Amino acid sequence: MNEPNLAVDFAGIKLKNPVLTASGTFGFGREYSRLWDLNLLGGIIVKAVTLEPRLGNPPPRIAETPAGILNSIGLQNPGVVSFIRDYLPFLRQYEDLPVIVNIAGNTIEDYARVAEKLSNAEGISALEVNISCPNVKQGGLAFGTDPESAYQVIEAVKANTDLPVIAKLSPNVTDITEIALSVEEAGADGISLINTLLGMAIDINSWQPILSNVVGGLSGPAVKPIAVRMVWQTAQKVSIPILGMGGIATAEDGIEFMLAGAKAIAVGTANFFNPYAAPEIVAGLKRYLKEKNIEDVNQLCGALRFTKNN
Repeated sequence: MNEPNLAVDFAGIKLKNPVLTASGTFGFGREYSRLWDLNLLGGIIVKAVTLEPRLGNPPPRIAETPAGILNSIGLQNPGVVSFIRDYLPFLRQYEDLPVIVNIAGNTIEDYARVAEKLSNAEGISALEVNISCPNVKQGGLAFGTDPESAYQVIEAVKANTDLPVIAKLSPNVTDITEIALSVEEAGADGISLINTLLGMAIDINSWQPILSNVVGGLSGPAVKPIAVRMVWQTAQKVSIPILGMGGIATAEDGIEFMLAGAKAIAVGTANFFNPYAAPEIVAGLKRYLKEKNIEDVNQLCGALRFTKNN
């Protein structure tokens, strides 16, 4: 057979393949660019950008778990002005690499202002709106767990940008589809699922929390079954595309997400323990399509089969 097609259209963004990097796990791309060509990616989602610079939470803010990590970074970033001036020019040199900027804020007005500033910058393909960060004391979790608040944030961002808007949702809710339907109604062009789960670790010698923020976001292989389930549930309810993430470390992991209904996938925590994970997944996905005689990767999206016993 001919070479399989890996290209996908996600919310109007042309991706050469469906593999992206998840926000918060890939910095602004420069460090990984020393190891491999970023053009191998379908796209890059940079770490969260806020209106003003943030120092983040005090350490310790990372704790290893048996199958992943807890993080309580607190959205450390240089702020939107510095990002546009100091970091975006580096990414612009990759002409075939869609750049998606994750944005966060304490208030709806913060989100709107960041969106407006980024929309006036050259070289950005979309905004991913972080309404789901579980380790920030303001904003974040509150916006992502209430349908009305989620609606208001996405509505405000859409009113201040012409770029595609992707809502990154929190799994720390009773019914993920309720939030998904709300952001779709507000005008979101796509949905990212899932962000980290709220977790905690305790030092049994000091009897104190390991993280200075007490709680943090759990990511890594342990969350994958939950993420796949939420992608599948959400895909049954919304018509906008889903970017699946949560514990993806291999091509096989990513294929699960696509069969569940994800149009594209993002590699997160795996970047920390295998900095070559993303390009390896691209190669593994291509290999899988050849082995299965599948001509187009889009044939995987939502192709989950059921037997009578299901």
